[in-house]
Amino acid sequence: MGQLTRLHADNLHFPPADNALEDPPGLLAVGGDLRPERLLAAYRQGIFPWFDDSSPILWWSPDPRMVLNPADVHCSRSLGKLIRRGLYRVTMDSAFDQVIQQCAAHRDGQPGTWITEDMQQAYIRLYHLGYAHSIEVWQEHTLVGGLYGISLGRMFFGESMFSRQPNTSKLAFVALCRQLQQWSFTLIDCQLPTDHLASLGATPMSRQRFLALLAENRIEDGLYKHWQLDENCLVA
Repeated sequence: MGQLTRLHADNLHFPPADNALEDPPGLLAVGGDLRPERLLAAYRQGIFPWFDDSSPILWWSPDPRMVLNPADVHCSRSLGKLIRRGLYRVTMDSAFDQVIQQCAAHRDGQPGTWITEDMQQAYIRLYHLGYAHSIEVWQEHTLVGGLYGISLGRMFFGESMFSRQPNTSKLAFVALCRQLQQWSFTLIDCQLPTDHLASLGATPMSRQRFLALLAENRIEDGLYKHWQLDENCLVA
């Protein structure tokens, strides 16, 4: 049986991820705040925030965890054709604020967003500290797709993605994977399972295995700066 822990503003301590509840699955703690020190402490322990405006801050560590080795990303034939056509330009860390705002925007079929204004500001702070990164897809000067997440050592923790044109979020994800493969990243944490992520090659991993890999690869090694995409990553 798991146990829900209440966090206090003056204490950055998190309980072990194995304490997470089975129902709702993965819920570990409630409360605290979104200052950079707490967010980074959470990610280093395989924990992430996920909540909406109607609830307190909720912290999760699901089992299993959806993950992807960057080398295993699946690029479909249609996506390969899209890359070869050269319709879009892909960048890194050139419009973080716009990407997170687009990820937070209302989507058809969804009642609201978990990327609250407080969450946006928290991750923008991490971006300025060099821990959060974005990938942007442009059609001329218009942002039409992208994603953002957190980097620690050789681990990338994906947070959210969006598309304004068909397959542009997938294009951003493939570009990210190819660049991270060049930089010898071990794993991308995709958090929760979705058909979209599965189509890109993500698979479930036990929490125990995920935490072991995280402990081996989270060592910070100076890659904390604004990223730039190697254009050769998108040579189909």
